[in-house]
Amino acid sequence: MNSSIMDMKKEIEEYLSGYFKEKSGYDQIIYEAMSYSLNIGGKRIRPLLMLLTYSLYKKNYRDIIPIAAALEMIHTYSLIHDDLPAMDNDDLRRGNPTNHKVYGEAMAILAGDGLLSQAMNIMFEYAEKNPSSIKACSYISHMASCDGMIGGQVVDIISEGKSISEQQLKYMHSKKTGALIKAAVLSGAYLADAPEEDISKLKSYGEKLGLTFQIIDDILDVEGDTKILGKKTNSDAQNNKTTFVKLYGIAECKSISLRLTKECEDILCSINKDTVTLINLTKTLLNRKN
Repeated sequence: MNSSIMDMKKEIEEYLSGYFKEKSGYDQIIYEAMSYSLNIGGKRIRPLLMLLTYSLYKKNYRDIIPIAAALEMIHTYSLIHDDLPAMDNDDLRRGNPTNHKVYGEAMAILAGDGLLSQAMNIMFEYAEKNPSSIKACSYISHMASCDGMIGGQVVDIISEGKSISEQQLKYMHSKKTGALIKAAVLSGAYLADAPEEDISKLKSYGEKLGLTFQIIDDILDVEGDTKILGKKTNSDAQNNKTTFVKLYGIAECKSISLRLTKECEDILCSINKDTVTLINLTKTLLNRKN
C-alpha cells in the first residue's frame, strides 16, 4: 500500500482502537468483546474504499471517518457471527481465537449485535449534524440488511451440502460479500456529492470488485497459508460448499480475477478524476495473501 493509503489506515485504526476505551460499568465485558474483534487486525478495505472514493471529489476525508468506522463495525459484527458454531464454526479469525472462543457464544452474539447497533448510532448521530449524509447512511444500512449482506448469508446457509448453479452462487456473493464493498464505494461517492454519471460507473466498479474479492477468497481458501491467512484453509470443502473454485477450477478463477481487475481499472480510468490511488488499492487486492 502507498503512503496515502497507509496514512488513512492509521487514522481508521486510531479511531477504532480508542472508540470503546472510556466505557465502563457492570456491562464492561461487552465493550471488551466488541473491541477485541474490532482491533485484532484486518485490512480495513471497506473504510479505505469509502475514504478513497470520497477523496476523488473532496479533500477533507477525515470528516467522514466516523461513517467509515461504522461500516467496519458492521463488517466485524458479520465476522463474529459467521465464526459461531451455528454458522461456519471457526476457531481462528485474523490469526487470533475467534470471539466465541475467548468470550463464549452468548457474549459473542451480543458483541456482534452491539457492533451493528453502535454502527447505526454513529450514522444517526452523524446524519443529525450532517443531513446531506442521510442517503449514504441509508444505503449502508440497506446493504447490511436482508436485501444485502444478510440475504447472502441466508443463501449460503441453505446451500450447504448442495450443488448450486453459477447464477445462484453469484447472487449469494453479490450480497454476502459484494454488498458491503459496493456500499463502501457508493457511500463515499454519495457523501462527496459525486455526479450521477460517476455514481453509475462506481456502482459497476463496486460490483466487479466485490465479485473479484470473493473469487480470490475462494482461491485463498484452497491455496492460502493459514499463518498468513489468519484462519483455517479448506473450510469451504469441509462444509461442502459450492465455491467459484469448485465451479471453475483454480486456473480459471485466477484468469477471471485478472480480467475483472482490469475491468475495474478501466472504469476508474474513465472517471475524470485522479483515481491512481484507488487503482493501486484495486491491484493490491488482486495479489493479496489474506
